[in-house]
Amino acid sequence: MLWGGHDAGGLELRKRASGALALRGRFPYNKAAVLTDGGRTGRPRKEVIASRAFDYRISKPDEDIHLLVGHDYGQPLASRGAGTLDIKDSDEAVTLEATITEEMQQVSWVKDLLAAMTAGLIAGLSPGFRIPPERAVPNAEKVEEEDPALGTAIIRTIYAALLYEVSLVTRPAYPDTQVEARNWKPTEGGVLMPEHPRAGLNRTLNRWRA
Repeated sequence: MLWGGHDAGGLELRKRASGALALRGRFPYNKAAVLTDGGRTGRPRKEVIASRAFDYRISKPDEDIHLLVGHDYGQPLASRGAGTLDIKDSDEAVTLEATITEEMQQVSWVKDLLAAMTAGLIAGLSPGFRIPPERAVPNAEKVEEEDPALGTAIIRTIYAALLYEVSLVTRPAYPDTQVEARNWKPTEGGVLMPEHPRAGLNRTLNRWRA
């Protein structure tokens, strides 16, 4: 699973009359995120998620998508399968609204999250996704030089990806393992990614191929 990140300028939390909390967020497309500055000898690496890159799973209501804390499936906040997450796609952004029930508000990690949000410590939305195999979706991504003449950054643009979760994070950071997991070889677009061993995900890819 790969992660992407962006500053969460669009996060909003409101109390409903029922006692539940409504959490609204927005992940904008076409914004370059700097995954690494390259250090002393490396080259900066950036990533751009193009418009509607996540549309495949978002457009299918039966495909479950989760809202998590810090990419941890052990700390869920809401999901489409549970009827507590509404997520929509557009050319500009992915927008979501989650219902955090009164029962969920009593859970320890939810209390911690709400305290962190109140303190202004939640700084980003980060989607968790996979790139489909080349044979399923040709040219799902493209890697190119930002400015070959100057030898500056390498930019990876994602045109199609399988979105499984969106996380609230204190900082949309990228561990080294995440950066290295990406394809950084400039090509004409497209890369063959190994299929996930779980049958459920393979069925998802089969539906995409169909």
